Amino acid sequence: MGPVLDPGIEPARALWVRFESVHAVTYFAPEARAAMAEVGLKGFWMGYFAGRAAPMGPVHAGLVDAVFFGFHPRMVRRAIPDAWSFASPEVVLAARTHAAAQALRRLAADVEPEAKAILPDLQAVVEGLDAAGRPLFAANRDLGFATDPVAHLWQLVTCLREHRGDGHVAALTASGLDGCEAHVLFVAAEGVPVETLRDNRGWSEDEWKAAGVRLQRRGLLDRNGAITVEGRDTRMAFEATTDRLARVATDRLGDRTAEVLAVLDGLARSVVDSGEIPFPNPMGLPRFS
Repeated sequence: MGPVLDPGIEPARALWVRFESVHAVTYFAPEARAAMAEVGLKGFWMGYFAGRAAPMGPVHAGLVDAVFFGFHPRMVRRAIPDAWSFASPEVVLAARTHAAAQALRRLAADVEPEAKAILPDLQAVVEGLDAAGRPLFAANRDLGFATDPVAHLWQLVTCLREHRGDGHVAALTASGLDGCEAHVLFVAAEGVPVETLRDNRGWSEDEWKAAGVRLQRRGLLDRNGAITVEGRDTRMAFEATTDRLARVATDRLGDRTAEVLAVLDGLARSVVDSGEIPFPNPMGLPRFS
């Protein structure tokens, strides 16, 4: 199947790139978009916010804003709590999981036997992880798991995805960055189009510029908006913290890490090679070799 670990990339980050790619069918696959429309949700973003928030129940916008991090609050409030008047969280969850499994079956012909090979490993990891300070992880873990092995696999990688995401939010907030500032710094560091983050997270041009000014005052950007050495050091520090907080997953896999990564590698490549995930993307998911 080729190399599993990218040279110089630590296992927790290599695992993230793979499980994020598999998870992402819920945002980009046509089956997922159609499923949200079929249950009555209005437009892509209502489907996004309702689908991702549904494990927490019929929550209000403030909680979604807090745990998702990085979205402008007004963007969240356009979808939540109105979404629950169109479809209950239970209906959204069923549609979301079924659609993800459909998409994976279409994109990866061998997904079912591959899933069965690693389900015990991933479930043991998920069930053994501490949920303290991990609201999205805890909500997804406590849903239980489908009898369909492909849906089961998707839910497990979603749990791991949200576990890492909860840790990433903790690292970002500990660094003193707000949601808009974190995106401005990412764009400056990675050279992705501003619109990829600004428009997909609901920030206006004025709000984006103001965040850049705040980063300049902290010495993280220079006068031209380019990232400084201190800015790169800050990014490296919170990304390292994110990896460290997520490392418990690969630690728990132990000598099964290579096998699990090999299976996820093949599934992730099938998704990425389909062209359905855009690059660059608002998730910050990179291409992998």
